[in-house]
Amino acid sequence: MTSTVVATATDRRAARAAEGRLRRRSPRRRGRGGLIGLLFALPFILVFIAFGVGPLLASAAMSFTDMTVSDIRNPLGVDVVGFDQFAQLFHDRLFWQSLGVTMTFVLLSVPLTLAAGLALAVVLDRGIRRFRALFRVGFYTPVITSIVAVAVVWRYLLQPDGIVNSALETIGIVGPNWLNDTRTALPALVAMSVWRGMGNMMIIFLAGLQAVPRETLEAASVDGAGPWRSFWSVTLPQLRPTMLLATVILTIGFLQIFEEPFVMTGGGPLASTTSLSLFVYNQFGYGKYAYGTAAAYVLFVIIAALAVLQFRVLRSKEN
Repeated sequence: MTSTVVATATDRRAARAAEGRLRRRSPRRRGRGGLIGLLFALPFILVFIAFGVGPLLASAAMSFTDMTVSDIRNPLGVDVVGFDQFAQLFHDRLFWQSLGVTMTFVLLSVPLTLAAGLALAVVLDRGIRRFRALFRVGFYTPVITSIVAVAVVWRYLLQPDGIVNSALETIGIVGPNWLNDTRTALPALVAMSVWRGMGNMMIIFLAGLQAVPRETLEAASVDGAGPWRSFWSVTLPQLRPTMLLATVILTIGFLQIFEEPFVMTGGGPLASTTSLSLFVYNQFGYGKYAYGTAAAYVLFVIIAALAVLQFRVLRSKEN
């Protein structure tokens, strides 16, 4: 007992001595350690400034000028026009149409992808016992597949003489020209995006489902709750943070939709699938660099505002 007390006292004295030595370290020595750390981080800092902060500030400045493709050789010779590009943008009918297309796409795709991902997660978590890992890999494969490759395959499937219309003909239905009809082009993009994104949501919801305490579900079962009642009253409320996180991720991603309309429809027909990102891309293609940059910053503000709003909702629900 005595030896234990002595050892403890010795350890305390050693710890106090070490703490005293650390406190007595000279400011010069501490500054040298910070300088060494800064030198190790310097390559990343320089790359980040050159390819991150620099272009960001340059594009912000460009949006307040009248820069076009003819000013490439003399970019410092452009005129500063203030908010004229933004004012022109808000009077552009095509801009508002592309914004409407983007919002419609988000409002359709987000809930459908959430519902599909949640359904798959529930089935894989409780309904399927054998080959569960195989099904997870199969449903997640579209997520890691190149979006361009997926869009090309879907464009082939949705051709007037494609597989989808051929299958419809076998049951006596004449399929539409999916990608060249203003009534079906955007829904076709929504269907493809839901199919591709539901695997990612499935993984997120699987993690949320596995965090639900089994004791709570067993207690609900003992109280006479059926599977549907247990899911609706016990599981779903505990998935609220997961649901809101998935909503934020999907909303940010779908607001930036570009590859799907670019590859599948080119923004047509009659600009019915021109998203805001595709609108920005087209402005750069027309040589209107400042105008396209202004539109890009408007998209950035929309994404940031919606993300902040959704995170506030998530925080309030958690509290």
